[in-house]
Amino acid sequence: MNNNAMFKLSYGLFVLSAKSGEKDNGCIINTAAQVTTTPNRITIAVNKQNLTHDMIQETKEFNLSILDQTAPFSIFQNFGFQSGRDVDKFSAGGYRRSENGLFYLPEHASAYISGKVIQEIDLGTHTLFLADVTDAELVSGLESVTYSYYQDNIKPKKQETKKSGYICKICGYIYEGDVLPPDFICPICKHGAADFEKL
Repeated sequence: MNNNAMFKLSYGLFVLSAKSGEKDNGCIINTAAQVTTTPNRITIAVNKQNLTHDMIQETKEFNLSILDQTAPFSIFQNFGFQSGRDVDKFSAGGYRRSENGLFYLPEHASAYISGKVIQEIDLGTHTLFLADVTDAELVSGLESVTYSYYQDNIKPKKQETKKSGYICKICGYIYEGDVLPPDFICPICKHGAADFEKL
């Protein structure tokens, strides 16, 4: 276990991955923290609406890939801040499995940490998972992505445009048109019209 990997948890955005049977899933979270060093324990907070949340409850295992500042917007588009149920988030390839059999990002991640859940705390919309760290490795060791860095340097800026349309608040997909159908589903992150806002 590389303790330097644990230092990367101080702040950042993380790709959370889990597996249930043959199905893998993942989403981006921004709440993870180390709570003890002997033994190494961490907490993560996961929205209950995410399929990844359900997988962690079932299997009690997860991986966190701590994104570094080279992470492109396509990673955020792919994983989103909520995990879809009918999408293979790892179909693009380029991912590896750690010793626990779960995916992590070998590129654009400063480190990855594997966790085994020992306690769950209900926080209303989220569950706080307390986990023993079973593996912690440096990947690139580069600076982690903070939410402000993501907003300032990775997320595309709104362009001045005369077009009318709607943008998905989850992944940034733009629907061009004056009226967004109420049953519209985003082709990228599979979220509905409620997650779109007018340009």
